Amino acid sequence: MTDTSISQSSPLLDSKVPEGPIEDKWDNHRFKIKLVNPANKRKFRIIVVGTGLAGASAAATLAELGYNVDAFTYHDSPRRAHSISAQGGINAAKNYRNDGDSIYRLFYDTVKGGDYRSREANVYRLAQVSVDIIDQMTAQGVPFAREYGGLLDNRSFGGAQVSRTFYARGQTGQQLLLGAYQQMMRQVDAGKVNLHTDEEMLELVVKDGVAVGIVCRNVVTGEISKHSAHAVVLATGGYSNAFYLSTNAMACNTTAIWRAHRKGALFANPCFTQIHPTCIPASDEFQSKLTLMSESLRNDGRIWVPRNHDETRPAGQIPEAERFYYLEEKYPSFGNLVPRDVASRNAKTVVDQGLGVGPLKNGVYLDFADAIGRDGKDKIEERYGNLFQMYERITGEDPYRVPMRIYPATHYTMGGLWVDYNLMTTIPGCFSAGEANFSDHGANRLGASALMQGLADGYFVLPYTIGNYLAPLLGHDPVPTDDPAFVETEQDVKDRISRFLSIGGTRSPEYFHRELGKLVWEYIGMERNKAGLEKALTEIPALREEFWSDVRVLGNNESLNSSLEKVGRIADFFELGELMARDALDRTESCGGHFRIESQTPEGEALRDDENYSHVSAWEWKGPDTPQVKHAEELVFEEVELTQRSYK
Repeated sequence: MTDTSISQSSPLLDSKVPEGPIEDKWDNHRFKIKLVNPANKRKFRIIVVGTGLAGASAAATLAELGYNVDAFTYHDSPRRAHSISAQGGINAAKNYRNDGDSIYRLFYDTVKGGDYRSREANVYRLAQVSVDIIDQMTAQGVPFAREYGGLLDNRSFGGAQVSRTFYARGQTGQQLLLGAYQQMMRQVDAGKVNLHTDEEMLELVVKDGVAVGIVCRNVVTGEISKHSAHAVVLATGGYSNAFYLSTNAMACNTTAIWRAHRKGALFANPCFTQIHPTCIPASDEFQSKLTLMSESLRNDGRIWVPRNHDETRPAGQIPEAERFYYLEEKYPSFGNLVPRDVASRNAKTVVDQGLGVGPLKNGVYLDFADAIGRDGKDKIEERYGNLFQMYERITGEDPYRVPMRIYPATHYTMGGLWVDYNLMTTIPGCFSAGEANFSDHGANRLGASALMQGLADGYFVLPYTIGNYLAPLLGHDPVPTDDPAFVETEQDVKDRISRFLSIGGTRSPEYFHRELGKLVWEYIGMERNKAGLEKALTEIPALREEFWSDVRVLGNNESLNSSLEKVGRIADFFELGELMARDALDRTESCGGHFRIESQTPEGEALRDDENYSHVSAWEWKGPDTPQVKHAEELVFEEVELTQRSYK
């Protein structure tokens, strides 16, 4: 039923990991790669799609080096990128607390937290450059929290027993994005970055197997435009909105990386999606967005449910003996700070057992009473004040007086475009950064590592590795936009838009997105099984066929048309959703956020199959109605011993 052909050690998947000891790989690689001298950098043009942390930092740094950069965002301002929504913090191995942290420990925690499904060399590099990120952002004026003596403060996060997370209250992503944004806008003012707002990339242009540009649509005017460059960087985030209900902004989508996938870029580990344990539960079935409450709240909040079924008393009236602090009881070493996948599965378990709280019995309590009694309300307000305000505005409940109610929701995607050590996809000239690539997180991302990876890719990795690709192209101009490759791609975009507008069905794009999301959540959500995944591979194609015959897009292409924007993104979600199911069905093990019910320990934990699945699954596009072909990059673990992940 899986319809896959496995190509072990595929020549398409040369990771280009350098030889030598892991602690020396990145330094040696930077010395050996080709360089472009400062006078020649101005002869190259680079396209960066996306202006979140990865995109803005890449555009700013590449322009600072001397390259000519075209930066694209479908927002009216780069500051609206979804990175702004990250709350809790950013990891770095500074060891300011002197509590045993180190580069190696951050590397180890990340590999273990990802359930041993990440590339060791990439993760070690991430841990190395993490210390530089904090210095860079502090120099840019990011207002990290500070201790009484003026030193930067740290807090702990899930999956670690040290405090390594730097934060700016509950708005760390916003402050970091503003730091990267101001650096990019400085280059805009200097004329080195050409900023294109309101432009959505709809196709990657490939000529003779090489990425040479993109085709965009202006979301305000509908104008189709072609843009050429020596290299293209895709930094467009993840695909959690395939689930419809997620913590992502409504505009987040997969189109940029999916169009690249259809042009030959392999898509890696699409079933590795992360469920965040700390979200406000849905209030009704017509809700279109879920709100994330920062994982940092788990530092001081205690998670519990009533021990009694059908409990009707308010939380404050339930005595201590009748409260089930299930994470603290089951995982005494980590308690409420177990990794996200573990916390999420356990929340689902107690709710499924009938112990849920709230009007719909679809949540668990996150209680700050002990922390307020211990540290005082003022200290809790200093740490989390804006998060508490946000929660009260949404729910009408004061978390200083009653516990928050939380439940898991789709949040982050560890899958994405496959990239080598240089962050280049299987299409030469097409690079991918941040959440858009299959990243360094394996099957589960530790909290506070997304901001770290986005800035590491943009500030400290890509500026080196892209030069290695560009150096041999010196003297070659970008392919002109009147080249047949551009003309044909532009026509493909126009034909696709015309097709959407001409279907004239009876259902809105929103209807199909919601129905697709129900299928993806039901069968490819927190728990997967063979029967459900096979059902998804039947029902998703059937719904996709109905979509292409019965979707109705109002308006035209000559003006702002949110329905036209959505319908193209949803069409890509249909194809991606099918691949997510196929990947999850093929991977008959449990690891991190991918939990197959058939593969679990007697205690209900994820049970890996290292003999058969210690690899990255990278899928090759074969057409909309042809099963994709799986290629495998074998993962080699020389530094971290493969063991059963335990947080007890």
